[in-house]
Amino acid sequence: MAPTLRRVTAIVPLHLEVLAGRSELDRPVRWVAVSELEDPTPFLEGGELVLTTGMRLSGADAGPYVSRLVARGVAGLGFGVGLSHDVVPPEFADAAESAGLPLVEVPRDTPFIAIGKAVSDLLAGEQYEEISRAFAAQGRLTRAALRRRGPVAVVDRLAREIGGWALLLDPSGAVRHAADATGRQASGAYGPGARGAGEDEATARHAGEHGAAPRGPQAEPRGPQANTAAQDGPVEDWARETARSLEPEIARLRSAPSPASLALATPHEHVVVQPLGRRGFFAVGSPRPFSPIAHTVVNAAGSLLTLALEQGREQRAAAAQVRAAVLRLLLAGETGAAARTLAALGMRLPAEPVTVLVCQTSDPDALTEALGGAAPACLTAPWEGLLVVAAPDAYAEEVVALAVRYGRVGVGAPGVDLSSGHGSLGHGSLGHGAEPGPAGEGADAAGGVLAGGGPRLDLAVGLDQARRALASAAPVARFTELAGQGLLSLLDPDAAASFAAAILAPLREYGSRADLVESLRAYLASNGHWDAAAQRLGVHRHTLRYRMKRVSELLGRNLDDPAVRAELWIALCV
Repeated sequence: MAPTLRRVTAIVPLHLEVLAGRSELDRPVRWVAVSELEDPTPFLEGGELVLTTGMRLSGADAGPYVSRLVARGVAGLGFGVGLSHDVVPPEFADAAESAGLPLVEVPRDTPFIAIGKAVSDLLAGEQYEEISRAFAAQGRLTRAALRRRGPVAVVDRLAREIGGWALLLDPSGAVRHAADATGRQASGAYGPGARGAGEDEATARHAGEHGAAPRGPQAEPRGPQANTAAQDGPVEDWARETARSLEPEIARLRSAPSPASLALATPHEHVVVQPLGRRGFFAVGSPRPFSPIAHTVVNAAGSLLTLALEQGREQRAAAAQVRAAVLRLLLAGETGAAARTLAALGMRLPAEPVTVLVCQTSDPDALTEALGGAAPACLTAPWEGLLVVAAPDAYAEEVVALAVRYGRVGVGAPGVDLSSGHGSLGHGSLGHGAEPGPAGEGADAAGGVLAGGGPRLDLAVGLDQARRALASAAPVARFTELAGQGLLSLLDPDAAASFAAAILAPLREYGSRADLVESLRAYLASNGHWDAAAQRLGVHRHTLRYRMKRVSELLGRNLDDPAVRAELWIALCV
């Protein structure tokens, strides 16, 4: 911040005397300009301390001269005496006092260049202090990033550094962690039972000293100062509402051809939103405009968050391999071994009974992380290019609502017992599970009933149901709502799988870039209606007609035959 005129006039060696405008001495002085012109304003920017000896000025010029300086926004006027004028003409003092412009008398022994050098030194000192504060803030952010929960600690630290609030968002825009300058925090993707879980730090000595060159108006303030209710309620409330209000900006950043950030401003708040590679976004807000130094601190936090999230990829992959083994153990009925394996990682199996979901998403890691913030725990596992989720029945719908933000979701019937698996359906890597009760609560032996009296489902059956439902998901489908599910459940899984593989083999082996299997699925799911199926696939109906002609030729079957359609639909669903 530039030094004030009060600070400049207090420099003893300059011997400056204030003659008028004492109440305005706290104006910042951004530079010193020396001019003997009758109208120097065309060469000024505003904020200068203008120095003159009044060589071309007389008392009659005082009013117009001072008015022009005030209109230009100068910080003050320094009048040198001992050359053109022995004393400052009283008309200048009167005009300056009336206009509220500080007027300073500069004695003959004080060269104008000395005043310029003094202001320059003060500006350099202020800049050095700002840079030092920025370096200190970056150091505190770096130390926070090295803590056990690095991203969470960085967000907490950043909120204090800017004297505002900070949000860490996943790729969908859901809140991973939130904090404000008062120390309030919230963690999780706001799935079932989301709760605050931050790490506190001591308050920064220089918190709030930084203040974003705003771009783009917003109608309402964001963050905890948006309204009194948000301030008084749980931190999750304002964090969730702030994330929701930022959804348009997140969508713009997500669709940008290259990485970019956004700066927003309202009369009450200034906000900066930045992407974190492919790992999500973060947003910060402050009641004051962000200074260039504050932008530097925010950018440093963004780099640290991106690095921390990217560095965790290898650890996540390694943990996923362990949890993949847990999934295979569950499918084999080895519940005890699965529970012990998770316990070694500090986690537990979800509380039974559970509902199984199968998700088709372009970013399974982001969905896994989002579900990892939910409690009670969910069990997630990449499987055959999809993501499998086992969620406690009581929270299944909330988990579905979260998962659908990432892609298509197939949902099996509720009431799955993790302890009665008896056969593997594939390999994959399992996601997070944390803090539920132990598996098996409320269930008796395999093939029995739940404690509540309802029939119990095998994990492999629940997984198969969710996969079948996914075939009709747009974007969500539930197995319990699928027509014809009773017939499909009567088929032997192995025999049906062999039948499906044989009948669909010509389509899977076809070398075209067009996905004939998915095209056939959309055509049959739309009951042979060309426009509806083409719209589902996002292609022209003539393109779909060509594909179905190729399908008919490859399979040697007439797609207008209801029996053929039935066989093909069964093959696609098993």
